[in-house]
Amino acid sequence: MIRVFIGFDAREHSAYHVLSHSILKRASQPVAITPLVLSNMKDLMWRERHPLQSTDFSFSRFLTPYLSGYEGWSIFMDCDMLVVDDIASLFMLRDPAFAVQVVKHEHVPESDTKFLGQAQTKYEKKNWSSVMLFNNAMCKTLTPDYVNNVSGLELHQFKWLESDDLIGEIPRKWNHLVDVDAPTDEIANYHFTNGGPYFDDYRDCPFANLWFNEFTDAISAGKDS
Repeated sequence: MIRVFIGFDAREHSAYHVLSHSILKRASQPVAITPLVLSNMKDLMWRERHPLQSTDFSFSRFLTPYLSGYEGWSIFMDCDMLVVDDIASLFMLRDPAFAVQVVKHEHVPESDTKFLGQAQTKYEKKNWSSVMLFNNAMCKTLTPDYVNNVSGLELHQFKWLESDDLIGEIPRKWNHLVDVDAPTDEIANYHFTNGGPYFDDYRDCPFANLWFNEFTDAISAGKDS
């Protein structure tokens, strides 16, 4: 069973459902998808919302190992994504030498804002935490108390690990930053980090047609063509 945790924000509920559909449609192995909905996590997430926090799941993502019982492996993904490859191919990349595996972007945003006028924060390891392959047993530092009390930078810069040597790498195709990364024919996961086509202001963003095709497929599933 491949456990996938997806960040959930009410403003992007359609993004969550389309991403879930895109994963399930292409998966070659059983997948269990869990949305990280804050209203379901009141006993686990009690920290006040930070002014620079752009989504509800900015910090809840780091509870993935706890929610997995610190056992086995789990995948976390932001909801503003579209998977076009078999999620089992990502899961097969797990390496027990690492506590977490990510795409190691070198992303310095040019703009100070992103979708819905949200502040665009700039920091080392930007976007690394948007797709994480967790080796849960090696992430026991990430307790609810820890996640609720340390700074956002401590979480997103992986300072909860003893060393950056415990951060492994996955291919860039598994976290392609739309309208940021250079065009390539090898993309497994489109990440609409600056704003997805489910927002009116971004309906014409690159690869919007792929997202809308997936949306149409999701809502028409089971209907006669």
